[in-house]
Amino acid sequence: MNGPKNPENNVGEVWTLAERREGRLHGVSFELLAWGRELADKKDSPLASVVLGHGVSDEDAASLIRGGADKVYVIDEPQLAQFLPDAYKKSIADLVRKYRPDIFIASATSQGRTIMPTLYAALGTGLTADCTGLDIEPGTGMLIQTRPAIGGNVMAEIRTPDRRPQMCTVRPKSRRPLAPDTARTGQVVRHRPADESLASVLERLSFRGEPSIGLPIQEAEIIVAGGKGMKKARNFRTLEELAGLLGGSVGASRMAVDLGWVPYSAQVGLSGKSVTPRLYIACGISGAVQHLAGMSGAERVIAINQDPEAPIFNSADISIVGDAMDVLPRLITEIKSIKNDRAAGGAVR
Repeated sequence: MNGPKNPENNVGEVWTLAERREGRLHGVSFELLAWGRELADKKDSPLASVVLGHGVSDEDAASLIRGGADKVYVIDEPQLAQFLPDAYKKSIADLVRKYRPDIFIASATSQGRTIMPTLYAALGTGLTADCTGLDIEPGTGMLIQTRPAIGGNVMAEIRTPDRRPQMCTVRPKSRRPLAPDTARTGQVVRHRPADESLASVLERLSFRGEPSIGLPIQEAEIIVAGGKGMKKARNFRTLEELAGLLGGSVGASRMAVDLGWVPYSAQVGLSGKSVTPRLYIACGISGAVQHLAGMSGAERVIAINQDPEAPIFNSADISIVGDAMDVLPRLITEIKSIKNDRAAGGAVR
């Protein structure tokens, strides 16, 4: 699907790819609408969400409209009940060729990372993966896609001048969903792909999720993260205890993961996951730029580090200079005491 060179004033639609898991819309669907709404407003273009599966309800479409979409394209077929990448890719390609969007955004989840590379190849366009920023270039309407390059040492701006749609993935939890607007109305378009598009050579056998300590870190409201300053793998048990008391999950720096102390699923940063918790407690993490990029969406940050010049303190709301293995046991003891007081009906200190 080739577009004109250096198109100007292109008002084609901005699309986002919604995701359904276990028959329900996943939160990334609404995060993408927040990204798309900003771009569509700058282009003065409609924003549409694309949702595939079987049993897609009117309420699913309505919730996407309340979340910011002007239009929802629904592909609802029995063959799409399970996520089969080839059938999903061909069905979406069929939709793209018919309606010709200008921009198409997906989340860098396992689903988005599977579909989008094969989709852009099928359409003959381009793809920028793991973007951390998106904008519209004045005058041309082109999508400016920003992502880290050269190991995170530079931020590259990428454009797709000669092909449409302009396609990219963004990291989950890199944008908070918009507040639902119950007054919003929109259009629902149900599309049936060609039979050959629904055919798949794949069969789903099983699905195994990533191991994690607590909730997956991208879903956690509280994250207790550790770095090289935790000194050894067994000291992460202290972080697990604190996370358990707070109802949170355990995260880690790349160094802690590379040392084999925790699984990759816990890694926060450019080469790991982006997170947006209400509270991020960084323990023994120096604050390399790559790590800071992954936790920059946290509402509040508490940092514990022995080095008073550690860069992490520049991003912290509360800074504690000290050895994490001295500070954390005292913090855990205090939290337990407060919990016991509450359980006994006493005053909270």
